[in-house]
Amino acid sequence: MSELKTIDKEYIANTYARFPVELVSGKGSLVYDESGREYIDMGSGIGVTAFGIADDEWKAAVTGQLGKLQHMSNLYYTEPCARLAKLLCEKTGMKKVFFCNSGAEANEGAIKAARKYAAEKKGPDYFTIVTLENSFHGRTLTTLAATGQAHYHELFQPLTPGFVHAPANDLEAVKTAALQNKAAAVLIECIQGEGGVIPLQKDFVTGLAAFCKAEDILLMVDEVQTGNGRTGELYAYMNFGVQPDVVSTAKGLGGGLPLGAVMFGEKTEFTLGAGDHGSTFGGNPVCCAGALSILSRIDDKLLADVKKKSAMAFAALQGAPGVESVSGMGLMIGIKPVKPASDVVKACMENGVLCLTAKDKVRLLPALNIPEDILMKAIEVIKGACA
Repeated sequence: MSELKTIDKEYIANTYARFPVELVSGKGSLVYDESGREYIDMGSGIGVTAFGIADDEWKAAVTGQLGKLQHMSNLYYTEPCARLAKLLCEKTGMKKVFFCNSGAEANEGAIKAARKYAAEKKGPDYFTIVTLENSFHGRTLTTLAATGQAHYHELFQPLTPGFVHAPANDLEAVKTAALQNKAAAVLIECIQGEGGVIPLQKDFVTGLAAFCKAEDILLMVDEVQTGNGRTGELYAYMNFGVQPDVVSTAKGLGGGLPLGAVMFGEKTEFTLGAGDHGSTFGGNPVCCAGALSILSRIDDKLLADVKKKSAMAFAALQGAPGVESVSGMGLMIGIKPVKPASDVVKACMENGVLCLTAKDKVRLLPALNIPEDILMKAIEVIKGACA
């Protein structure tokens, strides 16, 4: 065992089952371990490094801001924060943005806003949030309660009350849960990422949006993993033809720095007032400068390229020996192998490709700008590991 692994084992809390690889550097979609061995990165830090490792434009934006102002509290104005909020609203049609540090915090902010909105509009007994079975919304006590997977709940009772879970793609079940429980909001992922890279059915999402609008129940979409170009649209809900009242996002937005955002639509833009919510590091100027570099480059050309590379990957994987099914959208791909997914990931790693898992699937979240030749080289290694 290397000295670094020994130190890690002794001093880092045992919350991660790390792969036996020490990564020290990288460029684009290639990363290198301490011995100089090269790997193709098909995980991008779980969908975070949207333009790959050490992206020059992102690096210049971040280091340029570091030389000006690395942090200032939200008691003052800072340019990157304001400009990023403006760009997010212009690209989505949303009206206002609250910045935080992570996806879980973004979902916490969304939940707080939903409860305040409903309390003011309908009364304090309208506080329940309906989420979907097999969902994942974060690891705080409240976002664990929102998560529709019982095994995440077992050791952390009592969780925050006020959440009910309904089956995905069962519109009548969601309607019943929302009406019987006096729901403030329904919170969904358009593609259940940690649940196995499973897209929701389009008619379910559009039907849910119509129901929420008719009942003045907020439609909230968790775009933590699916957002920022990952699915071939800027946000996954754009593939489904709906306009949410609240959108949460994080991961790829900061390009490698911790940044989350809650975006509010017309119904909710004035719900939170001064003192209702806050975040010491939310809107940090360095993180926002990096995010401006990322978001400004997620344009129609890049999104079309994501869709093209997605089609190439799906075509190569579907029906390949040892592959039961392929799911997902854009460059968010789930492969269900005949073998255990963990065995496939191990074999890929031994052959220079780093992948992830999600339930019983191998999960791919490469950089949005991964070159086609590198992508297809990785896909061939993955196919070999599945066969």
